[in-house]
Amino acid sequence: MTDPSTHAREVDEARAARLALLTAPGGWLSLIAFEWLKEGANRIGSASHNDIVLTAGPAELGVVTLQDDGSTTITFAPGSDARVDGVEVPRATLLDDAGGRMPSEVQFGSARLFVIQRDGRKALRVRDEAAPTRIDFRGLDYFPVDSTWRVVADWVPFDPPYELELGTAIGTIEKELVPGKAVFTRDGKTHELYPYHETPDALFFIFGDLTSGKETYGAGRFLDTGLPVDGKLVLDFNLARNPPCVFTPYATCQLAPPENRLDVRVEAGELTYRGGR
Repeated sequence: MTDPSTHAREVDEARAARLALLTAPGGWLSLIAFEWLKEGANRIGSASHNDIVLTAGPAELGVVTLQDDGSTTITFAPGSDARVDGVEVPRATLLDDAGGRMPSEVQFGSARLFVIQRDGRKALRVRDEAAPTRIDFRGLDYFPVDSTWRVVADWVPFDPPYELELGTAIGTIEKELVPGKAVFTRDGKTHELYPYHETPDALFFIFGDLTSGKETYGAGRFLDTGLPVDGKLVLDFNLARNPPCVFTPYATCQLAPPENRLDVRVEAGELTYRGGR
């Protein structure tokens, strides 16, 4: 069993790292746009006559074209002073983030844009390190650290993996393969959670509980863990965090599925953002 003072220090360190990522120039707080691309030409810039109107950058940044073959190109307007992956070019093909690859990045002033693929469609995601959501960030709030919410659960593997359907904040459905379930007891009740792999060496949970929509975000919270060892898995709910949707309307967060709605108040982890929408 982890010493409470050691556990509290570990939680504080993890929360500091989480805050640093969130408030970084390229963090979730910097998002200023999420726009689906239509086939053909999409004019983009801060002037109102554009197809995609931004809150940063020149009046006319250029034209993003979704080609017939599914590729995406950008042609810059004269004087836009933009670059693609650090190189000043008049026109470029933009790689999206399909398959987890790094997308091409278009830089203009304090802003960046890139192409993402979601549910078979392509969209532009735009970040600005001077975004009001980042500049005016009000900080994170938590339940007090509670070592009893560092739970050692039983790990029950699935063979074959279970297919979990997850709704998203933009109304799409995503399917993930679940390698097993974490089973634990609290106040005499047994609870189960279904995770999936975002990376091979970790598990990722999206869960809701009886604090959801009250002290915590209604659509659920996120929790990362290591891999199970000898049939056991540590779930430290003190590290539960809000999804990006809490901080910006331009994220495409997955929502807690019915399988992961816990019939218990998880009074640990991150509270609803007090500067939320």
